[in-house]
Amino acid sequence: MTIIIDGTVGANKAVVLDSSGKLPAIDGSLVTTLNATQVTTGSIATARIDTGTTTGKVLVLDGSGNMPAIAAGAMTGVESATTSSSDPTVSTNAALGTKWINTTSGEIYVLTDATAGANVWTSTGGNSCDVAPYSFQGETYGYCWGGNQPVWVGYDRFALASSANGTDVGDLTLLRYAYTGQTSSTHGYCCGGNTTGPSPARNIIDKMLFASEGNMTDVGDMTRTQAYVSGQSSSTHGYTSGQDSYGTDIDKHPFATDGNATDVGDLSSGRTGWCGANSATYAYHAGGYPYNDTIDKWTFSADANATDVGNLLANNTQNAGSSSLTYGYSAGEYSPARSDRIQKWSFTTDGNSTDVGNLLTQNFTGGSNSGTDYGYHHAGDTGNGGTVSNVIQRYAFASDGNAADVGDLSRASDYNGMGAQY
Repeated sequence: MTIIIDGTVGANKAVVLDSSGKLPAIDGSLVTTLNATQVTTGSIATARIDTGTTTGKVLVLDGSGNMPAIAAGAMTGVESATTSSSDPTVSTNAALGTKWINTTSGEIYVLTDATAGANVWTSTGGNSCDVAPYSFQGETYGYCWGGNQPVWVGYDRFALASSANGTDVGDLTLLRYAYTGQTSSTHGYCCGGNTTGPSPARNIIDKMLFASEGNMTDVGDMTRTQAYVSGQSSSTHGYTSGQDSYGTDIDKHPFATDGNATDVGDLSSGRTGWCGANSATYAYHAGGYPYNDTIDKWTFSADANATDVGNLLANNTQNAGSSSLTYGYSAGEYSPARSDRIQKWSFTTDGNSTDVGNLLTQNFTGGSNSGTDYGYHHAGDTGNGGTVSNVIQRYAFASDGNAADVGDLSRASDYNGMGAQY
């Protein structure tokens, strides 16, 4: 074979470096065992690369710089959020720390407790409250509606976590007293009560949103005009029992939708209300007028009549009720003697109440709230002369004992009834 040396590139020709000592352009397709680390400049045509979205392939962005659709199950360190037109629920059951964006309201949640079926989704700020398992007890605020002497249209909010005075934060739809209240996970309710005029009793159901407060709205009616009533709350409905005409009615109204109440049962005897309480599964109505010591109970699981399951320490009316997870409480009373007594009865076993402490003074027609650690009693009549109070007092659920003064409402009143809390 003859080797030609003429400085050009071709078959059977010697390769001659140029004047800079570099190789001329040649076909290197037959070169093998080339160390790729030595290739430091230039580009490789996409057609020469084994691209794709399966095992061993090189991923190539499209013309818009976007990744093609791939399975990302093995990717780590990538944070994202679930988007949905609705809020998460307590049974969404995602991984702890999951972010959730409601594309309808703009609300953003983070899963802070991943307990199956009892998720807690904490709002990071926006238009609604946290998503959490329902609790009839409050952790943040208690609310006291209206009141008498004179009849008032406003309502107060006071902190449950620390000693603090009440602040007027909104109005009922009309002024009234001798109402009762219920608590859903997002709203507070004020039902019935008396107002001024020749026919004072009302059948109104008012509600307010905890997240925004402000004036209440009329969202339905009870089955009849009612005042001097007791209130109870399940996770789905508010209950009202007893009335000023000594009826036996037990009404319930839905939390999920606005609407009227329905008559779902009867107390064991006709009487007024005042002292209402509830566990997670049962409602209680304790005492009432005509002077009565009966503790009635009925189930939330089905519409049914109440049964007599125990007795208060004496015939009792105008006593204020609250609820721990395991006991119902009655604070203050008119029996017909006035009293400062605090008594409790067990939710676990049916039976009579026991004396566990005292309010600051004798008191009747006061209002009440239930926190996670304390029962609250506020306002009320402290004597024969109609001396009314604005004091907020509380007593511990963990141990029996007397109540302590923890603040004042914005005004003194009586016939306050049960409030709401969250």
